[in-house]
Amino acid sequence: MELLDSRRLTGPNLLLDRPGAVIEVALAPEEAQTAVAAWARQARAILDAIGWSREEIAARTWPGGASLAITAPIDALYAATDVNDWAWDAVEALLEGGEVPDLARGARQLRLEIEREANPALLALQEAAAERGVSFLFDDRVASVGLGKGSRSWPVRALPPPDEIDWNKIHDVPVLLVTGTNGKTTTVRLLAAMVEASEQMPGVTSTDQVDVGGEVIERGDFSGPGGARTLLRDRRVEVAILETARGGLLRRGLAVNRASAALVTNIAADHLGEFGIHDLPSLATAKLVITRAVGPEGRIVLNADDPVLVAAADRLPAPVVWFSLDPENPLVRSALASNGEAVFLEHGELVLASGGERQSILRADQAPVTFGGAARHNVGNALAAIGMAAAAGIPVEAMAAGLRRIGRRPEDNLGRANLFERDGVRILLDYAHNPHGLTALADVVRSLPAERRLLVLGHAGDRGDEALRELARAALALKPDRIVIKEMHEMLRGREPGEIPAILEDELRRGGVPTGGIEHAGSELAAVRKALSQARPGDLVILLVHAQREDVLELVRG
Repeated sequence: MELLDSRRLTGPNLLLDRPGAVIEVALAPEEAQTAVAAWARQARAILDAIGWSREEIAARTWPGGASLAITAPIDALYAATDVNDWAWDAVEALLEGGEVPDLARGARQLRLEIEREANPALLALQEAAAERGVSFLFDDRVASVGLGKGSRSWPVRALPPPDEIDWNKIHDVPVLLVTGTNGKTTTVRLLAAMVEASEQMPGVTSTDQVDVGGEVIERGDFSGPGGARTLLRDRRVEVAILETARGGLLRRGLAVNRASAALVTNIAADHLGEFGIHDLPSLATAKLVITRAVGPEGRIVLNADDPVLVAAADRLPAPVVWFSLDPENPLVRSALASNGEAVFLEHGELVLASGGERQSILRADQAPVTFGGAARHNVGNALAAIGMAAAAGIPVEAMAAGLRRIGRRPEDNLGRANLFERDGVRILLDYAHNPHGLTALADVVRSLPAERRLLVLGHAGDRGDEALRELARAALALKPDRIVIKEMHEMLRGREPGEIPAILEDELRRGGVPTGGIEHAGSELAAVRKALSQARPGDLVILLVHAQREDVLELVRG
């Protein structure tokens, strides 16, 4: 038995429908049932002893361990982690023959911590917002009511009494949640273009930045709850589009309790083994947490071509809009037969069906992100964006205008199949970082004639050996003539230098790449320089970039 992590959960999450605290523990298979049952008893005992009898407990076991969670008031989440830690300490003592902590003494100490953290004004504001049907957001520094244009914010230790707030000026704006393994950032950018074309102000969070109407507020990965709160408190925002990554969902939970629509683009192997997520079905369950924010009047947009997602999509809280590249997909056919909603590709057209009517939004090859229809993954992303835009009430003309705009310039969708040309050499830059992403990129590569294909390949160290080998096998689908394997010291993440390139090279050789076709470079930028220096007119250089994005972009742009 080992305690791996203890943290706050600030929103609805995989285990609970509201905030609380969770611990992750490593357990041998033979001790899991006993340990989890013992934790449940100790957690219940300490919760009762501190006066939290109404708080809930939840447990989830997984291969090699368990996640153990309790709900808690939002003004006592740090104390809640200590409550959960106390329960686990008691379990370890009971099962390993140590000194069991005294319940009464522990309760007294924990009540003192709860009192020090308490913020009655925060709870009063939370209750007042709920009574008026508007959103409430909080963190360590700021609390707010309403969203976007209808929001007001204050420091958490200087909150006004609810009766001093002009609630007539407080309201929410539509919130669109986007998650999935691949395609999230491209889809939120397509959605933002559609919203802007409808003459509304879009706000976007993504793995690249937070921006409002194209103005960058902050750069970096803001696909978690912190980035969402930053955006949702910006009073220019009329429609909020939130890329919602797996890490933030599992680490902290959802940033919002209500959304107009939620999208899951796909489910594929990536980051498995983190936070107790070890297989695709559990990954699908984790990503579908976003659907909890959608009420019966909202819409949940799902990929009908993804069998893992289809199998996991059961008993959802709102109507499902399926999207598919195949008009004969059974889920699409069922929706059409019942006059339901679906989005699909038919005879090259992006079609939205609703209530027995079909509307062609645009030909797929007229959307620049699809590379003339060759980039099938981006055709799917366009279909998904249409489904979400329909849920937000965006006119079809604005959908088409948005689709026509994104992808005409690399800056529209940086890092996602950007094509440059220099001295007769084509350069394809992409942030693909998993086998699913590489397989999708292969469609684009096949559409680009080339004398030779030169590939820059590498990966971060937080994947298992088999995941690295699978990435190398997926890279072979690009049919590279030469490969430069990069070392990324910034992303070793526990691996030794040279370890990742050695695994990749071994698998590439097993796949038939000759020794002379593989080279190494000590950094991402060095690898890019090496590939470009070897390229001749007519060649295609494929750059999979992760660590030194800005430097590589500057080099490629020349």
